[in-house]
Amino acid sequence: MKDLDSSDAVVGRTHEVLNQPEPLTDYNAFEGDTALRAAVDSYGAGAFRDRLSCYGRIAGSEIQALGIDANAHPPELETHDRYGRRIDRVSFHPAYHRLMALGIEAGLTSLTWSGSAGARVARSVLLYLHNQFEAGTVCPMTMSHAAVPALRVDEGVAAEWLPGLLASRYDSRLIPAPGKAGLTIGMAMTEKQGGSDVRANTTRAMALSEPGSGQIYRLRGHKWFCSAPMSDAFLSLAQTDDGLTCFLVPRVQPDGTLNAIRIQRLKHKLGNHSNASSEIEYEDAHARCLGEPGRGVATIIRMVAETRLDCAIGSAALVRQAVAQALDHCRQRTAFGRPLSQQPLMVNVLADLCIESEAMMHFALHLAHRFDQATSDEASSLLARVMTPVAKYWVCKRAVAVINEAQECMGGAGYVEEFILPRLFREAPVNAIWEGSGNVQCLDVLRAMKREPRILEALQGWLNCHAGLPGMETRLERVRGLLTKGGEAEGQARRIVEDLALVMQGAILAEVNSPITEAFAVSRLNQTQGVLLGSLPQTTGLKALIERALPR
Repeated sequence: MKDLDSSDAVVGRTHEVLNQPEPLTDYNAFEGDTALRAAVDSYGAGAFRDRLSCYGRIAGSEIQALGIDANAHPPELETHDRYGRRIDRVSFHPAYHRLMALGIEAGLTSLTWSGSAGARVARSVLLYLHNQFEAGTVCPMTMSHAAVPALRVDEGVAAEWLPGLLASRYDSRLIPAPGKAGLTIGMAMTEKQGGSDVRANTTRAMALSEPGSGQIYRLRGHKWFCSAPMSDAFLSLAQTDDGLTCFLVPRVQPDGTLNAIRIQRLKHKLGNHSNASSEIEYEDAHARCLGEPGRGVATIIRMVAETRLDCAIGSAALVRQAVAQALDHCRQRTAFGRPLSQQPLMVNVLADLCIESEAMMHFALHLAHRFDQATSDEASSLLARVMTPVAKYWVCKRAVAVINEAQECMGGAGYVEEFILPRLFREAPVNAIWEGSGNVQCLDVLRAMKREPRILEALQGWLNCHAGLPGMETRLERVRGLLTKGGEAEGQARRIVEDLALVMQGAILAEVNSPITEAFAVSRLNQTQGVLLGSLPQTTGLKALIERALPR
């Protein structure tokens, strides 16, 4: 028998690894996104371009790497120390703390409130960049950012807490708030028996002396979801003699002792693994009344509007990263003699993904711009009121299917945990659930239009400028017809909101003259193709859409 020599075999090697793409890492996620760069100018945030470019580089390199570690090592709960003393502490991997520091120092919790022109849109883009690579740390930063309008309800509370909240500093020490370089705020609202129906809450609050905003109360009750339990304080709802009231509950009292907030357990979640979500008990915890007693919903809704906007931004970000990964993969990998990105059917799928991703991004950033305009423009205020639940519903619900399609473009690689796609897919559903699930958003749209008829007038006035888009008038007419059917409208609320979402997206894309406008209108507004992605009716011009969306 002939012995194998070096010309016949290489010991330990059965084959060469061929036709496998280089990973999409260490790139500038802002500069590599043509549509995002154009949107920054369209929505008045061009002055922040250098800042956004810097964070785009950090996001596509350091945050991407840190996100892997933070999710591989989830937080752990320590209820007692070695001697049996109650400590109620959650420990995090160092990657989590670094991610928090990067985001807060970049302005994710504070930039909006700086008063600079375009600051809110710039902050939204920073969130969009961060969330593409690590979504768990965005939760505590979103809540801290969103707490500002609620805290401003009481001048005394605001004076104590806003300086630390807006300091753009991350300080993880568990010490009284006045001694910290920076502060974070969480939320503890949901209870077992109520869920989205917060008026069913049973947590009770008793005034220690005089009742009223800014006064000290004791809280007793259970909160089924408390996200980011290591925050410096939480906004919480509890029942008083006057009704449901909002409170600020600090983690540490002024004398340095822990407040009576007992962490019962951490939630074992589908995704969002780097972030701690918990169940807590208030055992006569000290709290500051925030706003007029009995007006808790009116106070907290200021925060909810902000967090719903961030849900839409976050979902659009997850989709962008999934699509970027799919595009980069298909550009490099070949099948049947050609790159995947040149195969006619794959071209259709990839172009459809690009259309969806860019439309989501514009929807979220346009809404952020409306939030800024709302203070001085009544039409923008009315439109922002209804557009927020519409965007939250549509973008967050669509994200799951779009990310899954991007996984399929990558084949088995899109299903393997070494790649980011499985994490993006697990992250996607939470934004549709958090701050009110799909049905809650749709009913909120109906409620807003019923209470304020001028919303529909403002919407019609805005959309009339784009009536020439294919399918625009047909969908609007259907919305008007369903809204006149009284009780039947509730059962058709999802159809109403879907139509509104599509006409809003079409109008937004037309306003900024996006290259995808025509394709969006033909395939979404005037839908003649199939329901699933990858069934675009046109066959020309799709490669140009793909080329534009490629991460560079």
